[in-house]
Amino acid sequence: MNAVAVPPLPKEPLAAAGAFYDWWRSLDAHLLAADDHMTLIFAPADHTHRAWRRAAVAEWARAAAPARVNAVAGDDPAALARVAQWLAAAPGVTGQLFDCDGVGAGEAVLLRG
Repeated sequence: MNAVAVPPLPKEPLAAAGAFYDWWRSLDAHLLAADDHMTLIFAPADHTHRAWRRAAVAEWARAAAPARVNAVAGDDPAALARVAQWLAAAPGVTGQLFDCDGVGAGEAVLLRG
């Protein structure tokens, strides 16, 4: 699994989205080559950033298929690491954005049928 921290972005949502896409275009295409899953790590932001972040992650996941791309947002390193680890082991999950504050419902449980 590759975990990639998104660099600091502007507070204004449209400016943040533009800065994110500039950063995304500057990345090397080989980022996913080392693994079949990437987790982007966003800093916390208010609700005005949720729509563009979800759209960006979903678009990147479609472009990267069959590799998977997901994202987490938050500033609790332990919570971010737990969710990123869970995502790496969840082969059916892609194109999703998860908010992590470390005060959630407890341990994530992966159910297998």
